Amino acid sequence: MGGTSNSLVYTYVAAAVPVISGLSPSSGPVSGGNVVTVSGVNLAGVLSVRFGVNSATVLSNTASEVVVVAPAGVSSSVGVTVTTVGGTSNSLVYTYVAAAVPVISGLSPSSGPVSGGNLVTVSGSNLAGAISVKFGNNPATVLSNTATVIVVSAPAGPPSATTVTVTVTTAGGTSNPLPYFYVAAPTVNDLSAHLGPATGGNTVAVFGSNLTSASAVSFGGIPATAVLVVSDSQLTATAPAGAGTVVVTVTTPGGTSTPATGNPYYTYLGAPVLTGLTPSHGPDLGGDAIVLGGSNLTYTDAVTFGGVRAPFAAVSDTQVVATSPGGAPGTVNVVAHTPAGNSNTLPYVYDPS
Repeated sequence: MGGTSNSLVYTYVAAAVPVISGLSPSSGPVSGGNVVTVSGVNLAGVLSVRFGVNSATVLSNTASEVVVVAPAGVSSSVGVTVTTVGGTSNSLVYTYVAAAVPVISGLSPSSGPVSGGNLVTVSGSNLAGAISVKFGNNPATVLSNTATVIVVSAPAGPPSATTVTVTVTTAGGTSNPLPYFYVAAPTVNDLSAHLGPATGGNTVAVFGSNLTSASAVSFGGIPATAVLVVSDSQLTATAPAGAGTVVVTVTTPGGTSTPATGNPYYTYLGAPVLTGLTPSHGPDLGGDAIVLGGSNLTYTDAVTFGGVRAPFAAVSDTQVVATSPGGAPGTVNVVAHTPAGNSNTLPYVYDPS
């Protein structure tokens, strides 16, 4: 028979009891959900971390540190303990603090387009940890959040202009409401003049809808000046200098108009220039056909001989044919006029009959 071997010693070692020395932070909201770091020794192999009788969710664990998500509690102080195979640690005090109710005092801006998407700054107090910011029943997208300021992207509103209330909800409750006005986008459907001088400076009436809150008017992206709102459907502005055909737009808190409807187009014209009259003289009884040569003559709207209006026809951008009116023998100035202004003058001689 083989028999029984010799013996070797095996030692059972009692696991060290965990000891905790710090909580960071040592207080938090009654709603829980905040991260708390528990420091100490002999913390490896944690079985549970309790805040009073409630278990926390363990995020990470080493021999000297346990990181947890605090459970919800009530407004009071509780003992935090850590349990491992070595037993349960000493207790450290953690205080649940009731969150203050948020208060909002301002919205900037306090109006915006029904399409939403604009940035709104909500100011007030006790705003940290915002759970939601609502415009009416619609939640906004929170972009940044401090105890005194929340910046959000406004949600879309109702299809027509209306006022809704903005509220902020945190763990402390829901704030007081403040009004926010959804503004319908402006439209431009016509202009009092669709032609004007390249130098600008002329007054143009703009017709459309939702123009009351106009903050800017532009001609092809160039700002107009002296904007004056006449009514919700009309305003006037001084045209800036420009070139070519451009779109006139109006900007309000509801957005910027688009050229989807009507005729919001404005064409800049070069000043008319006369270079010759053929013939340059005729009978004082008038009635002769006079060819005015030059440039920028397409939109000619008047021809005068010594201030007397003459019948005419614009043949091209370089030629206008006018019928000379009667006049006293002598020399008079011939002028062509377009929406860009008066041309230079050329002399025409009336011959005595």
